[in-house]
Amino acid sequence: PQTYFLLAPLQPLIKVYYTLPFASLVVFFALYYGIVNNYNFSRFVRYNAMQTILLDILLIVPSLVENFILRDIPKTGTYLQVYVSFYNFVWLYVLVCVLYGVAASLAGEKARLPGVADAADRQVPM
Repeated sequence: PQTYFLLAPLQPLIKVYYTLPFASLVVFFALYYGIVNNYNFSRFVRYNAMQTILLDILLIVPSLVENFILRDIPKTGTYLQVYVSFYNFVWLYVLVCVLYGVAASLAGEKARLPGVADAADRQVPM
């Protein structure tokens, strides 16, 4: 509520993003083909865009595991505690990576996010 005025100009885009069924997929490919593979941007920008894409994929992993591997297990007791802890761990990891990445980018440094940086280096050509 206190920061709503910062997001108010983005409200039409946010509404379109959540209204269209495949908007996240379109944004994913737009980032990949429009920024990561576009040599008009500096490697710094392309590298950070690739790290963003990899973090987005990382956020999808828990729901994929839940829907395809653990779908028949009842969500009660110890399983529920492990399940919630795993979701919280992934979310906190991504949050810390985003905060670190923003701070490093504002400082003009290359953010090397643990677990993501090496994969981004391999994916982003010079």
